[in-house]
This record gives sequence, structure tokens and C-alpha cells, in this order.
Amino acid sequence: MYLIAGLGNPDLKYLKTLHNMGFMTVETLAKNYGVEFNKKGFKAVYGEKSINGNKVIFVKPQTYMNLSGESLKEFLNFYKIPVENMLVFYDDIDLAIGSIRIRAKGSAGTHNGMRNIVQEINSENFPRIRIGTKPKTENYDLIEYVLSEIKKEDEPAFSAAINSAVKAGESFISGETFENIMCKFNGDCINK
Repeated sequence: MYLIAGLGNPDLKYLKTLHNMGFMTVETLAKNYGVEFNKKGFKAVYGEKSINGNKVIFVKPQTYMNLSGESLKEFLNFYKIPVENMLVFYDDIDLAIGSIRIRAKGSAGTHNGMRNIVQEINSENFPRIRIGTKPKTENYDLIEYVLSEIKKEDEPAFSAAINSAVKAGESFISGETFENIMCKFNGDCINK
């Protein structure tokens, strides 16, 4: 069983903001499998489908970004999903717009949504895919920036990043090893 989560904020006013990259990515991935977010529970909206013999749950926590872990913890506990079978998509201001970075585990960094997940589930050992939203200027207000809408000129780069993240998510769901996924999408290939 897999839990695939995208982080974001639920209000319509946040729909096309940088901080909702995770929502946009998990929505695109779910759509590729014909899954709708037609269920409510566990402080989330979600959809599920059996893919390659595995139940896959696609989740958008509705707690607002900074409390995302409350929802994901409920899913993990109820369905007894191992943390390494949870994949999280989210925005990252340290990565250039249009880029993605995939990790099998690690710290939450400066992202409050990820910090809450790590705190709630008491583990850093879950895979994540970060979508770059780095500002093009040095002077910016962090909250104002991440809650700003995607600029028209950046839409193609974000679309490309989301498509790459979705392909990586499909590889994860298909059971491909995370080492192979990181090699393919990050270029982190281990020479043996």
C-alpha cells in the first residue's frame, strides 16, 4: 500500500500559489490514474485506487500547510502504511524554478509543512520530491512570496517540473527502487 501526498493550502485563494505545488503535483498524478479526490476524512480530501495490485491513496491534507503531518499521521496509523511507502510532494524555495529534487529520506529543512510531518510521525525516513520555487531576487518577504500566484512567464517551467515529479511518482508507484528513481531524475547514480 502507498500513500502519495501533496502539500498545500485548501482555500481557493491559494489554488495557484507557489506553496500549492504539492497539491498541483498530486492532482496531476492522480488524474493520470483516473483518480478523483472524492473522499473526505483524516483531515484530508483523498482518492484511492488499486494499481499493479497495490492500494494507492492520493491525499491533499486540508489542515493548512503547517499542520500537514496531523493528516498524514492519521492515514499511516489507520492503514498501517510503513513510512517508507509514503511519498510527499512539496515546494522548495532553495531549488531553482523548473527543477525537482528527489530524496529517499532526510531532514525537513526550512519547510514548515515538512517539519510538522517529521514531528507528527516521528521519522525522517520517507521519500519526498521537492519542486523548485526559488525567487529570482534576493529581497523578498518569505510568506508573501510563497503565497503569491505563479507568474505567467514561469508557467512553462513549473509545468515541466510538475511533469517530471509526476513521472517520478509513477516510477515509485510501479515499485521501482528509490535508488533508480534518484538516478533517473536527480542524476544521483551509484557506480558499482
